[in-house]
Amino acid sequence: MSNSYDEIKKLLKASNKMLKSNLNEENYSIKKKYGILMEQDDEKSGSDVFQKINPIKSTEEKIDSEKEKMKDDKQQAYRISGGMITLHGRDQSDLELTTDEKVAFQETMDEFINEVSDLVDFENLNVYTKDVEWGGKIIDFDMEFYFTIGENNGIYINGTMMKVDENFLETMRKLQAYYEKFKSKWAKVLASRKKTMQKGGEDEEEL
Repeated sequence: MSNSYDEIKKLLKASNKMLKSNLNEENYSIKKKYGILMEQDDEKSGSDVFQKINPIKSTEEKIDSEKEKMKDDKQQAYRISGGMITLHGRDQSDLELTTDEKVAFQETMDEFINEVSDLVDFENLNVYTKDVEWGGKIIDFDMEFYFTIGENNGIYINGTMMKVDENFLETMRKLQAYYEKFKSKWAKVLASRKKTMQKGGEDEEEL
């Protein structure tokens, strides 16, 4: 993964250099054409403009930020009634599973079985600082489903040549209805974890 990021940064730097060169020449030509070229402009060649507006540099900074996030990310998995929940965070305190979170996860699996399908293989439920991701496979239709809440809310499905009949459509309706319950439950979990993290930060400052 690190090599991939470094390769992208190299390509961005090369593009940035080419973009700067082309735009500087264009800026110089326009000023010269209309007789507004001054000696100091010739020296600067429009460099100030590109320091202020540089989308490529912004992309590089974003990549660096993602690399830093991945490097600092810690995780801890817990098995509950045959299912797996994985907590992600920067500090060890972020990886502690509370009783309320255990109950929420157990309810999530039980409610899915009761309300959507009892023939299902669940994948890990991942809890991040701002997102929750969960999925599995509904065996009846050989179909994978994926739930996400947070920055990218939504339901996603994946399958091959699924027959669209009344049973399939009914399962889709159940899946959509259940997603709203899932989103409400785990949004509360995220809010609670955020408060705990903020409180922990305040306690550290007092020390």
